[in-house]
Amino acid sequence: MKMKAVVLYEGGLAAPYAESRPLRIEEVDLDPPKAGEVLCRIGGAGLCHSDLSIINGHTPRVLPMVLGHEGAGEVVEVGAGINDVQVGDHVVFQFRTSCGRCRRCLEGRSALCEVSARAKASGGLIGGGSRLSLNGTTVSHHSGISCMAEYAVVDRGTVVVVDKSLPLDEAAIFGCAVMTGVGAVTNTARVRPGDVVAVVGLGGVGLNAVLGAKLGGAEKIIAIDIADSKLGLARQLGATHTFNAKSPDCVAEVMKLTNSGVDFAVETAGVIAAMETCYNILRTGGQLIACGIPGSTEKFEFRPAQLVGEERGILGSSMGSCVPVRDVPRFISLFQQGRLPVDRLIDARIGFDDVNEGFDKLAKGEVVRQILVPHL
Repeated sequence: MKMKAVVLYEGGLAAPYAESRPLRIEEVDLDPPKAGEVLCRIGGAGLCHSDLSIINGHTPRVLPMVLGHEGAGEVVEVGAGINDVQVGDHVVFQFRTSCGRCRRCLEGRSALCEVSARAKASGGLIGGGSRLSLNGTTVSHHSGISCMAEYAVVDRGTVVVVDKSLPLDEAAIFGCAVMTGVGAVTNTARVRPGDVVAVVGLGGVGLNAVLGAKLGGAEKIIAIDIADSKLGLARQLGATHTFNAKSPDCVAEVMKLTNSGVDFAVETAGVIAAMETCYNILRTGGQLIACGIPGSTEKFEFRPAQLVGEERGILGSSMGSCVPVRDVPRFISLFQQGRLPVDRLIDARIGFDDVNEGFDKLAKGEVVRQILVPHL
């Protein structure tokens, strides 16, 4: 079938993207699903910093590529061998497909699926190769999804069936921002009532981490960013204290407030300066939870003597250490109860023609989440 999609041909073009136009709206060919795959009509796709890191060249990928890893849709066709997903089901995509058989999946760590990682690196699906092409040229899948399009063919392990009463444009944010942010606090850090938590970087993932810290009963929730507008939103969402990272006294002020530092510092900005801030505000025995994705060649330095002597910890958190089939329905239920108001993070719904401008706004920190609605 032919469909409209957002295609990236070259990473690293100069901003503003409204002028350089790295993203082109093309009519691409989409092959039907093979065994173990499903075809979905896309209801919403979030514009995320992980997409931006590919556009600006910080995260190299096999190009050309149809972008989009955070999204939701309706199943319209099911491949052979699938009996637990039906046509008409509403699904949220997870960007680390679970094969269900590799060592990590069997450990219950599906966010680290080894089979998925290999397919993702090649730009294909677990079943082998791509289902996307343009004028006879193969086009890569983004994280096995490519939901910035009218339709997507994905592996069965990519979809989580969700409550149909949730609008698909709202469901989209659960595919990345909610899992990564809330999951980093509840799964990776395992925050408990009374803990002191700091979140550095208040984009979609960071603000979800603030919500997760509130959900977990943290005594103090310290939000840190360079944008005062985001600090204000963080306070509305549950942050007890906020600091502007541009202040030269930021670290000292956090240490004074907490008396000895924080139990958990969650880094969601994807920049080394944010990692350093997180590490420097840890108490003895505290843990840095890294969620952001810096450039692939960047390095973070620390003093091993301090790491050992104070038993500090540095943990990576991929997809919030989530088991999506368990966590996505749980997070959606909390949202429907009013305990996880993630809809407040959605700034706008946009169409295909606005995607380059949308990523300009994201790069400037003017928005938290914009949702591309392909059939708008």
